[in-house]
Amino acid sequence: MEVKAFFHEDSSTLTYVVWDRQTNDAVVIDPVLDFDPLAWSVGTHSAREVLEFVDANDLEVHWILDTHAHADHLSGMDVFKRSLGTSTAISTRIRTVQSFFKSAFNLPAHFPIDGSQFDRLVEDGEILEAGSLRVRAIHTPGHTPACMTCHIGEALFTGDTLFMPDFGTGRCDFPAGSVSDLYHSVMDKLYTLPPETRVFVGHDYQPGGRELQYQTTIGESRNHNKQLRHDTTEDEFARFRSQRDAQLKPPRLILQSLQVNINAGRLPEPEVGDRRFFKMPLNFL
Repeated sequence: MEVKAFFHEDSSTLTYVVWDRQTNDAVVIDPVLDFDPLAWSVGTHSAREVLEFVDANDLEVHWILDTHAHADHLSGMDVFKRSLGTSTAISTRIRTVQSFFKSAFNLPAHFPIDGSQFDRLVEDGEILEAGSLRVRAIHTPGHTPACMTCHIGEALFTGDTLFMPDFGTGRCDFPAGSVSDLYHSVMDKLYTLPPETRVFVGHDYQPGGRELQYQTTIGESRNHNKQLRHDTTEDEFARFRSQRDAQLKPPRLILQSLQVNINAGRLPEPEVGDRRFFKMPLNFL
């Protein structure tokens, strides 16, 4: 199994292309749609970089996967779906996130909250067949209720659940987030896997200005994760995470991102000619 990482510097996001070198079967995890918050314009530069790699290596992409409804960047899911004609998938628990934000953004009554914008809603433990690749979904709620880790071969793609050991874990203060859920997602589901299991993280914030890193192991995380080691108690983690989250500002693109990402990467429908509009609820955050 081969892995190619693409770093979106503006949001510190990692997009991954995972493929079988013998068959060229592939999946894409957490693609990004560029957004300029000053010009209020979208772009596909980041997506095109990944698509060019897919084309240059003659890969057959079977699934576009989002590990959760991201709050810091717009998902490139729809760009990839239209460009490659392939299917999209996310955790079945996306419905909880859709329900909350439909109300928060006062979206139209016809906006579906049953997850039907995605081609496949994945249950915990379910296997997605991607040609010769098999993607096992591990529900790892906590950062959001709909977070999903993708287990492919000997590797995990953890999204915002588990980061590099020198940074820690994802925040838990988003709607329906849960410190307890995140603790048990990591302890009971991820840290019980073999220590040599590779971990590919969803973001790297490069603490201390170090160079980009995005791959670790379960063993390294268990022993050295600065926020959640194998011997960290739930009370210790809850105390740290709650204090840390109280100091964090909302992601700067949270309002724009969630309107797109709960809709499988689709921009809002045009309202005036071909113009589209985001809703920005005052005092919501």
